[in-house]
Amino acid sequence: MDSYPALNLPPVRLRGRRRDGGEYVWDALRGCWLKLTPEEWVRRHVVGWLMDRMEVQPTGIVQEFPVSLGGSVQRADIVVVTPSGTPVMLVECKAASVTVDASVLDQAMRYNSVVGARYIMITNGLKHYFFVTWNGVDYSRLDSLPSPTDLLL
Repeated sequence: MDSYPALNLPPVRLRGRRRDGGEYVWDALRGCWLKLTPEEWVRRHVVGWLMDRMEVQPTGIVQEFPVSLGGSVQRADIVVVTPSGTPVMLVECKAASVTVDASVLDQAMRYNSVVGARYIMITNGLKHYFFVTWNGVDYSRLDSLPSPTDLLL
């Protein structure tokens, strides 16, 4: 895990192992080993940030959230849900080497047209952008991140 960059997110303790020439990281929420890729590195940090700093309970974090678009199932990286299961925030993670641009926002908005979360976060671990919608169609960029209270509504 030494080959991955420091991110603009709080550090997390990861349980890792090498196997079959690859690096794997333990996902305690799903209870399985995942291949550690540059995007997974960012996702592990975002999950840690959501739990530690945003006070989201582990049961409120759904990873690889299935999204049916145009007859095919795609997956949103992370969806934060309320205790009743209502989506509150969709998070699209990219590797640190990927520029977070309009195409990433477009992808997140397509997913959110199905998911229906109020907030969207797009990140490459270095830069993070937050957006809010009240009608599911029009989005406004937020100058700061939503508060933990906003995510627990």
